[in-house]
Amino acid sequence: MSTKDPVNWMLSEAIDSLMRAERLRQQFFSLQSAAGAREASWEPPIDVLETDREILIFIALPGVDPEQVEAVIESSTLVISGNRVLPPELRNARIHRLELPQGRFERRIALPVGRYAVSRFAVNGCVGLRLAKSA
Repeated sequence: MSTKDPVNWMLSEAIDSLMRAERLRQQFFSLQSAAGAREASWEPPIDVLETDREILIFIALPGVDPEQVEAVIESSTLVISGNRVLPPELRNARIHRLELPQGRFERRIALPVGRYAVSRFAVNGCVGLRLAKSA
């Protein structure tokens, strides 16, 4: 696109902004119901891998301490939840762009039937969960 045509440039910027806003709305504000209460949350992206001995889950949560992430198994569903917040020293900063979601997150993952021992770890900006299979 030519930068010499300001009308096309402004239209392109407006369309990009609307598309970003819609993606954010869909990603971050899927309403979850907990005991009838509605609470806004977002779902972090994940990778799930399985070996003979364990299930590994990598959750994209840069800046989140793995110990602050709750992982509970409810009826063969792993529920991962927590909060991602700006560090206190940045709360009064002027924001130029904020693309990493903030606030409460929750992700539900169906698991194969079985028993698991859950442990957490951090790796390359992700929170990792290791679900060791037990007999």
